[in-house]
Amino acid sequence: MAAAAFHPPRRKRRVFESYESPFPVEVGGKDFRMCRAEILLNNVIVTNPEDIKQLYNKGYFGKGILSRSRPVYSISDPSLVSKWQGANINMPIITAKKYQYHVQWAKSVLQEQGLDGCSVTKILENYTKPLELPLLEEDGAKQSGASCNRMGPSTENTEQLSADTGNVVDPSPEDEDNGRKKACLEGDPAFDPVCGPKQEQSDLKEKAEVSCQEHGFLAHCGCKAEESTEQKSCAMMKSKECAPEYVLVQEEEECSVCPEDETAHGQESLVKKEKLVCRRNPFRIFEYLQLSLEEAFFLVYALGCLSIYYGEEPLTILKLWEVFSEVKPDFKTTYMAYHYFRSKGWVPKVGLKYGTDLLLYRKGPPFYHASYSVIAELVDDNFEGSLRRPLSWKTLSGLNRTTANASKELMLCYLIKPSDMTEKDMSTPECMKRIKVQELIVTRWVSSRERCEKEEL
Repeated sequence: MAAAAFHPPRRKRRVFESYESPFPVEVGGKDFRMCRAEILLNNVIVTNPEDIKQLYNKGYFGKGILSRSRPVYSISDPSLVSKWQGANINMPIITAKKYQYHVQWAKSVLQEQGLDGCSVTKILENYTKPLELPLLEEDGAKQSGASCNRMGPSTENTEQLSADTGNVVDPSPEDEDNGRKKACLEGDPAFDPVCGPKQEQSDLKEKAEVSCQEHGFLAHCGCKAEESTEQKSCAMMKSKECAPEYVLVQEEEECSVCPEDETAHGQESLVKKEKLVCRRNPFRIFEYLQLSLEEAFFLVYALGCLSIYYGEEPLTILKLWEVFSEVKPDFKTTYMAYHYFRSKGWVPKVGLKYGTDLLLYRKGPPFYHASYSVIAELVDDNFEGSLRRPLSWKTLSGLNRTTANASKELMLCYLIKPSDMTEKDMSTPECMKRIKVQELIVTRWVSSRERCEKEEL
């Protein structure tokens, strides 16, 4: 058997971040943070933005549920952000078509709750009506009542950013003072007709016909209506998720402009006027960090920087070991392999894309491509046992070719347990102290290549 040669990992060409640390803990313990996760439908998710940033930036644990890897999803359109970058407004910018999708999603959720069509239409019209758009100048001063418009001929591609002195949209009722508008734009839920308390003013009674519980979807994606006391409602209003999200919607309108030259006989030219309209987002979408079972247990057991809750109760290490083993029958095998490679400095990720258990990265996915695809097997001292995925020569050859085409190497990781170890001994994670690891790299032997190398020698 030929000895396996170590190949250096392939570094990515473009790296836009700096390497911080392999684990989400500091050596001195100054920046230690206890993060929180929840079990939802047999998945472990992290919802706190600070915890998400801590776990991913310092260890690359998990992936965003709406992103490819790094949890940075935003509803804002990048092309529109660059187009309106002179406006200096820190709000998501989306198209009118995309905003209508959010309205339709909110409408479907309300209809599922048993509301009639007239009530749904009235609720959405009140909630998504235009709001006053505050603009910020370059020096940070606020332009009250200014609108952000972009005008240009319909036959030309060049457009110029300008500011109008009028309002972007139709103004709110006159009896609504400026203080309420400012508080509403800043996200104060007390002035929100849906998630806020009931308004005493007569002009806001129609908006408060439906309680906050019936509009839970307006503050959270997929949230169902729940009955709760007034104290729970107040606590929910104080939370960040209950605060309304404001977006800027790019809308177009055609208008006619008379030329300045009087000899043009009053001919008018049609121009397209694009403007940003501030509205509430009726269907919010949140980016969560989803952890694999191996990653979640490693953060709890090995690092002690994560607490996993099921409902309102935190689960112990033994309970997690039991629950994860029931959810995933081969969890013990895959976690032992994950724990071993993490301890060696690798960053293991789920290898489902390449038909394996794990992918091993040096430093992390932003810096290097994966070097190895790992298949983990639990065997006894004689390398015998009920294999999780017995490989035939044909299956092994196909898997090896798939791995080689992706510039990776196939590794078989054998977790060797003592012959006297029983299932009762493996009911706790302490059994890993008696486990030995044997790695085997599978390479494809090419006869022509070997012959050429021998001839050169």
